[in-house]
Amino acid sequence: MDIRKLQRAIVDGLEDVKGQNIVVFNTEHLSPLFERVVIASGTSNRQTKALASSVRDAVKSRGFPVMRTEGEDNGEWIIVDCGAAVVHVMQPAIRTYYHLEEIWGDKPVKLKLDDKPVSLVKASNDAGPARKASAKKAAPAKKAAAKKVPAKKTAAKKAVTRTVGVKSAAAKKAAPARKAPAKKTATRS
Repeated sequence: MDIRKLQRAIVDGLEDVKGQNIVVFNTEHLSPLFERVVIASGTSNRQTKALASSVRDAVKSRGFPVMRTEGEDNGEWIIVDCGAAVVHVMQPAIRTYYHLEEIWGDKPVKLKLDDKPVSLVKASNDAGPARKASAKKAAPAKKAAAKKVPAKKTAAKKAVTRTVGVKSAAAKKAAPARKAPAKKTATRS
């Protein structure tokens, strides 16, 4: 059995359901029972159950055995025994309380996690790549338009200050506010 392939299957199963803070530890020197401990977090009972199920499916689909699963009843801490690897799927509060990294975290294994952003295509986007190209071309035009707006505003402010006249800001504060005289309309009888 290739432990790296099993480890990759487990991590892929966790990533499929958006497992958080995935870490893998080499435990060959600590226990003869298993070679890897994988720890991951899920934000809710539903997500931890989905993570455990995804791990089981991914491991079985690649031809590895899944011995046993424990803790699915409440979903706070689920253990999936994959023979040479044990997976702990926990909620963040349980994970910080038990701090399994302290027990098994002697030798962390470096992983290549898939951090590629997933772009979902809406049903209305029939054009696909053509729409993406036109969106990229439109973005610089919006930025250029946004840069021109402040220049227009400053020009308008300068024009207003020129038309106000000689009165300074201090003179305006000192002078009482005057009301404009109302226009009288002459009515002929």
